[in-house]
Amino acid sequence: MKAAIGQMRDEHAFTERRACALMRVAVGTYRYRSRRSDAPLRSRLVALAREKPRFGYRRLHVLLERSGERVNHKRLHRVYREAGLMIRRKKRKHCVRVGRPLVERTAPNQEWALDFVHDAVECGRTIRVLTVVDAFTRECLALEVDTSFASRRVTRVLDQIVAERGVPQTIRCDNGPELTSRHFLAWAIELQIELVHIQPGKPTQNGRLESFNGRLREECLNVSWFQNLFDARQKIAAWRKEYNEERPHSSLGYRTPKEFAAQMETKSFYRDGVGQEASNAGPLPHTPIPAESEEGATEACRILNRTE
Repeated sequence: MKAAIGQMRDEHAFTERRACALMRVAVGTYRYRSRRSDAPLRSRLVALAREKPRFGYRRLHVLLERSGERVNHKRLHRVYREAGLMIRRKKRKHCVRVGRPLVERTAPNQEWALDFVHDAVECGRTIRVLTVVDAFTRECLALEVDTSFASRRVTRVLDQIVAERGVPQTIRCDNGPELTSRHFLAWAIELQIELVHIQPGKPTQNGRLESFNGRLREECLNVSWFQNLFDARQKIAAWRKEYNEERPHSSLGYRTPKEFAAQMETKSFYRDGVGQEASNAGPLPHTPIPAESEEGATEACRILNRTE
């Protein structure tokens, strides 16, 4: 407040009384100068800060109280700032991502989505579930359960899926350390897979997988009691089989993901013209049949009547 009054006097040439009246501050309050010296407290703070250079004013306040010196925390903070003892905190580096909206997929393996879901077993130990979903068929390709996941463990799971289904064109995931490590990036470059990292704090950019994680949470994790890690793996694997083969999916016309994938594979099979030669439903070769005259038809009827 005093600084504001001083600024008004300097910039607008106001008198002391007028500036105090505009700021609604008593002249005596503005003229007051404290006779209390903060030099002993400042020297004590500087000495403690040299001993503990990474301690902030709150911890230094605790150390002063332990030594028997009672100081108001607001006064301590003011002297702490005036002495230039503020700790410079390093700003956390956030990766810059360009948002890419969800694109409608028209074939399997065009895009896979990856994410992690957390839960706990009976003893309270945390477990993580790696979820992998195909964006087109909605098939759950993997539900890997463990207490922790390194990037090499993630790529090992993905290699098993690639061996069964082939290499995807795109993988959409978040910015977790497992999915941004050098090993994971090198693995994607080696297999020529495009990585789409969503923007931090915007899970809706991976909405298909977030919807799947919600079903996993509501239908399996929240209604199951896991005794240990092996029990969790068994129950989650059983739910994955039920999801792919028995559970109707609303976005697939209430078909199961396995049924939908099989129908799409059949359509693609005949659309590409593969297997028509081996199929009984294929068109027969064109053999022109000569037209039959009336005399030939009459003679055939006579022969038929004679045989009867």
